[in-house]
Amino acid sequence: MTEALIYDAVRTPRGRGKADGALHEVPPLRLLTTVLEQLRDRNQLDTTYLDDVLMGCVTPLGEQGADIARTAVLAAGYAESVAGVQLNRFCSSGLEAINMAAAYLRAGQTDLVIAGGVESMSRVAMGSDGGALFMDPAMVAAHNIVPQGISADLIATRYGYSRAELDALAAESYRRAEIAQRENRFAKSLVSVYDALGTLLLGHDEGVRPGTTAESLGKLKPAFEALGQQGLDALALMKYPELSRIEHVHHAGNSSQIADGAAGLLMGTRAAGERLSLKPRARIRATAVVGSEPTIMLTGPVPAAQKVLRRAGLSIRDIDLWEVNEAFAAVPMYFMDALGVDPAVVNVNGGGIAMGHPLGATGAILTATLLDELERRDKTLGLVTLCIGGGMGIATIIERVN
Repeated sequence: MTEALIYDAVRTPRGRGKADGALHEVPPLRLLTTVLEQLRDRNQLDTTYLDDVLMGCVTPLGEQGADIARTAVLAAGYAESVAGVQLNRFCSSGLEAINMAAAYLRAGQTDLVIAGGVESMSRVAMGSDGGALFMDPAMVAAHNIVPQGISADLIATRYGYSRAELDALAAESYRRAEIAQRENRFAKSLVSVYDALGTLLLGHDEGVRPGTTAESLGKLKPAFEALGQQGLDALALMKYPELSRIEHVHHAGNSSQIADGAAGLLMGTRAAGERLSLKPRARIRATAVVGSEPTIMLTGPVPAAQKVLRRAGLSIRDIDLWEVNEAFAAVPMYFMDALGVDPAVVNVNGGGIAMGHPLGATGAILTATLLDELERRDKTLGLVTLCIGGGMGIATIIERVN
């Protein structure tokens, strides 16, 4: 089977996904064209050789609607022959785009593609596109669907994670992200965003707050307790009657920050790379996706990682570095406990708690970060995984190519 190789990876900084965030004035189309322009220019890419651009976007509405991938192809000045598709598997959409691109390449249906994602959460509000999964009363009642924050607190309650433990994990995410920024560990894939006049808007991940500690996080109030008291705790407990109550331990400081951002990977076959004098950096070793229980919702990374490891013929000890999306602190904590993964090699440069989770882009951002860190440490194998709304999980193993 044809290899699916990664030739380059580019991402914007993650801006705070609020009206006072540095990227709020930047339309999502501009975030995405920034990525496409950089991938073209730094690789001296003749875009007539490019088959397709696959981009995840979780809220394809308004400025992010109408197939933003194809729109960005045209806006970036790519050849008209380049197609584009927007896709949505909730929080994993950026990684789903990469996995789908890998499948096309392996099957011989494409030769050269760009895959990634975009989300401007300050301009297009999360959930504004609606959907029966979270809004149809019959669907919610039949499957005990609750907001993800309730699900995260349910994980913590079921597996006995205390507020102090979760705050400690979050504080470590901030500490690692601060070190990574100070040491310019993101420099290889990070590209700055400028306004129309060429003024720098943002050149670093905006959410990092130096000096954040478990003690400072301990002063924040639980974010989902009021929702739970409105009947959503009771709905979740119908699925888990062995629990007497849900302990509300997640808050703004140990949950992922909403963010704006975009990312893209240049991927192709070996023959395409040789034709264009591109040097491969990694290959997609294996991919997997699973469905999981939809009330607790966020445990999918565990079976997804187990599935992708089986497909690759690898064990946990074979993986050098892990990126586990920090949607909520309980997610990576449960993941590490369930699989016995050493915390020292998980999210080594911080994660979504410290730097943000621009939904459609995050999977591609994590992949770019993982690849850069494998190269920096001279390691070989990395695994990236995300939990997904509705009860799913996704995982991808990448292997460096020398």
